[in-house]
Amino acid sequence: MAEAAEAVEEKAEEKQDQQQDTAQQDSKKQAQDVELSEVTEPGATGSGASIDILLDMNVPVTAVIDKTDISIQRLLQLGPGSVLKLDKPVGAPVDLYLKNVKFATATVVVIDDRFAIRIKEILGTGLSADPAKE
Repeated sequence: MAEAAEAVEEKAEEKQDQQQDTAQQDSKKQAQDVELSEVTEPGATGSGASIDILLDMNVPVTAVIDKTDISIQRLLQLGPGSVLKLDKPVGAPVDLYLKNVKFATATVVVIDDRFAIRIKEILGTGLSADPAKE
């Protein structure tokens, strides 16, 4: 039994020594200053400067007619033939979004029996299809 007690005591001492070593190592760590050199911005980034690869990509555009809030009870009552009344009047512009960011307004038109969108204004550019606005 004395041997077992000694073994337990030795393990406890080893664990305590390891904890002390770890604490000493942690206290020796110091933050060092780093000097970074200035990088001049080149006019072009070599052969990778071409954006042609981006010009061929497709991005989803979402046209939003209007939004409305309904109760959960009303939602559960919806089915084929149900009608949700919107507040926006007929002929009012719709909002166009790229990745949930509004970028333009437009009007809904029909071309060859399909819905289409005629851009009315690109937001943030001041460009408008309405000559009276320019």
